[in-house]
Amino acid sequence: MGKTRELSKDVRDKIVDLHKAGMGYKTIGKQLGEKETTVGAIIRKWKKHKMTINRPRSGAPCKISPRGVSMIMRKVRHQPRTTREELVNDLKAAGTTVTKKTIGNTLRRNGLKSCSARKVPLLKKAHVQARLKFANEHLNDSEKAWEKQRERGD
Repeated sequence: MGKTRELSKDVRDKIVDLHKAGMGYKTIGKQLGEKETTVGAIIRKWKKHKMTINRPRSGAPCKISPRGVSMIMRKVRHQPRTTREELVNDLKAAGTTVTKKTIGNTLRRNGLKSCSARKVPLLKKAHVQARLKFANEHLNDSEKAWEKQRERGD
């Protein structure tokens, strides 16, 4: 079906006013010379958005499907150090070609704005090894030895 003409703001407001006055769709349509479905659509839109003007169109369609977005979000939630390049490659494997910029925009739209992963992990390998060594050395220590350790720490 082809697109038809749009109704002026005055006609739309008139339809809403007549509806507020208690008239039905059919009588409003006959009085103003519009179709019943058109009147119904305008009133439904008014009930939902409280406005009769045309809302702006959505613009370009999304490059990434909702399923792809949830896949990205899941991966980033479980592996925060994931790069945008890796996410691009994951989507390419799934059959969607996008840019790193698009991935960044998607993450921002889903609440991950201006977040960047730490470049250095909190625990370095040397620190992990040192802690393991200490734990293994003191594995068989008695409760009293730990009490002395605690007193020395205070």
